[in-house]
Amino acid sequence: MKFEELNIDEKILKAIEDMGFEEASPIQSQAIPVIVSGKDIVGQAQTGTGKTAAYAIPMLEKIDPKSKNVQAVVLCPTRELAIQVAEEIRKLAKYMTAIKVLPIYGGQEIVKQIKSLKTGVQVIVGTPGRVMDHMRRKTIKFDHVNMIILDEADEMLNMGFREDIETILTDTPDDRQTVLFSATMPKAIIDIAKRFQHDAETIKVVRKELTVTNIEQFYFEVRPKTKNEVLSRLIDLYNPKLSVVFCNTKRQVDELISELKGRGYFADGIHGDMKQAQRDRVMSDFRKGKTEILIATDVAARGIDVENVDIVFNYDLPQDEEYYVHRIGRTGRAGKAGMAFSFISGKEVYKLKDIERYCNTKIHAKPIPSLNDVKNTKLDKMFASIKETITEGNLAEMITAVEEHVNDEDYTAMDMAAALLKLSMGDSNNSPEDLQPAHYEEKEDNSSNTMVRLFINIGKKQGVKPSNILGAIAGESGIPGKLVGGIDMYDSYTFVEVPRKHANEVLAAMENVKIKGKSINIERASSNRKGSGNGNGNKER
Repeated sequence: MKFEELNIDEKILKAIEDMGFEEASPIQSQAIPVIVSGKDIVGQAQTGTGKTAAYAIPMLEKIDPKSKNVQAVVLCPTRELAIQVAEEIRKLAKYMTAIKVLPIYGGQEIVKQIKSLKTGVQVIVGTPGRVMDHMRRKTIKFDHVNMIILDEADEMLNMGFREDIETILTDTPDDRQTVLFSATMPKAIIDIAKRFQHDAETIKVVRKELTVTNIEQFYFEVRPKTKNEVLSRLIDLYNPKLSVVFCNTKRQVDELISELKGRGYFADGIHGDMKQAQRDRVMSDFRKGKTEILIATDVAARGIDVENVDIVFNYDLPQDEEYYVHRIGRTGRAGKAGMAFSFISGKEVYKLKDIERYCNTKIHAKPIPSLNDVKNTKLDKMFASIKETITEGNLAEMITAVEEHVNDEDYTAMDMAAALLKLSMGDSNNSPEDLQPAHYEEKEDNSSNTMVRLFINIGKKQGVKPSNILGAIAGESGIPGKLVGGIDMYDSYTFVEVPRKHANEVLAAMENVKIKGKSINIERASSNRKGSGNGNGNKER
């Protein structure tokens, strides 16, 4: 259901559009009309289902911005949730500038909160204990409260807040509207509902079972302005047959389609503003492989049911944890493995932690691939294709043609092979190299915080693990293992980050080292050379 169909205030609708939402989640579409009608509700919904907006939207519509009195109270079990909920409500009230929202919780100076309350606050989001503190000090008055929301009520009871909740509910006006959300419905919750609510309507939305076990999940810390380049490198590096890129807004989808098409990719997209015939055409092309990269918003994602999607890219992190599950579920279908890559910037790392908790999974960090990474991977794939072609045979005609040109010109067959390889590889040096986020930037050559990427000519196919690389570097060079940065391992080679000031000693110490019995060659990643160790005087590891 579209938000417009819920008859929401235009100012809130505009804020929702800015946040990137196109369609109400199940709990929102069911709960908003009931709350707007003034009824009490008991909503059974878990974190990540969009329940905050489900109660915040009708709550904001009931607020009288001309009155500076507290008119709505949201109770949350933890300070983290209180802060998060307050921020969400502020975003929804973006164009309702006269409405003030204040989170109050333990751990913050109460004097500061009292000062804020005196300026006039219509919405309070707080933990039961701190709200009780203000009640005892008479710094909060509930005379004008017309709505109270219990968010994650079961968790508040588990933390021992039942008595505080009952005291707060008793102290608010009898004619208030009471909205209760809880993931589970133990007897204590039912008792509170019976005692403090009037003819409450029950709305139950349980999230679908999460199925992300066969999907490898990674994230990249990316500066917003370099997202396009990072996405291009990852597509070149992994060369997915089909991939889906998710954006939060329709405008971003349109811009990214133009950008990728301009770079020569077979890309197209779908979003809520497109006519059904357009969406059907795009999806048909995607299923047939005519379009290799599909760019979409969350609303459009529900129509993507294609088995051979290799990678899902979260170009923008979703606003809702449940949407993350919907997105990455486009890959790893029919028992196949899949990959999901998410781009994050700045404070989005906290949102990523919420997603990890919701999915009960670990999303691992990966360094942004360099141009050299992409080039080496392309070379590996090219040589694999060359070997396959040689094995297939039927090269007599081509061999004759090569021999004729070699005999007529002053160059060797090796020169010709190298030139053909260069033509096949294309020009990979037109993009900016420095794409790492701020903490990866090399500000000073002698800075102890600067990291340098080193190339080692062994990888997964040799049975080597990151722990072997880390142990060898720490053991041979003497630098603490905690100083070693990211270890990015591929089939036949590995990249590892070390502090710039230790790079030379690591290179020197590793010169004649064996890892798992295999001679290695290690060099700065900016070099294109991929030789192997000389085998003389090797140390065993």
